Amino acid sequence: MSKPLVVIVGAGSGVSAAVARKFGDNGFRIGLVARRESSLEEQANALKELGVEAFGITGDAGNPASIAEAFQTIREQHGEPDVLVYNAAVISSGLPSQLEEERLIDEFKVNVVGALSSVRQVVPGFVDRKEGTILITGGGFGIYPNAAYSALSIGKAGVRSFAYSLAEELKPHGVYVGTVTIGGYVAKETFYDPDVIAEKYWQLYQNRDEVEIVFSQP
Repeated sequence: MSKPLVVIVGAGSGVSAAVARKFGDNGFRIGLVARRESSLEEQANALKELGVEAFGITGDAGNPASIAEAFQTIREQHGEPDVLVYNAAVISSGLPSQLEEERLIDEFKVNVVGALSSVRQVVPGFVDRKEGTILITGGGFGIYPNAAYSALSIGKAGVRSFAYSLAEELKPHGVYVGTVTIGGYVAKETFYDPDVIAEKYWQLYQNRDEVEIVFSQP
């Protein structure tokens, strides 16, 4: 019997890498989805050096067709995912009154719509099997908006709402949805160390008793 598979969309060197290590240490295969092939190869190799089975598939979180193609490749080559982690976001500064419409739309496509695109790729299988986990990365700006990061604040509020409504929809079908709301800047050897944050994702996966963990300093 093959190991369970977690697919991380928006794979990077911070929270995604830490989550990948945490799940890999607990017997999961790791599928990484991001735009740059070179970065994916580097991340997958780092996991393999730790004894974790991992692979990378290119996919653009802001492009539904690209995400659909990535998941089709994953299903064909590696099987159905058991866990989806959505960790893609555009982090840029800008005051709300100075945002250009197209910029807000483009960033919203990654910050929120990409989560929907990814979810749509796994929900049919999860519902059919009556099991599965969806974990979405949130941010403190989704609760406490910051004018200097207005597009991201809008995006994090949107994806938080999406996570809650999705959890309500899918709970009767045996599918768990959770979100980790990260209340500060992620950096190693700080309160917001990515390995510490990854423990919160694992906590949600294991306990499945709450939709949201808000991880922030008192």
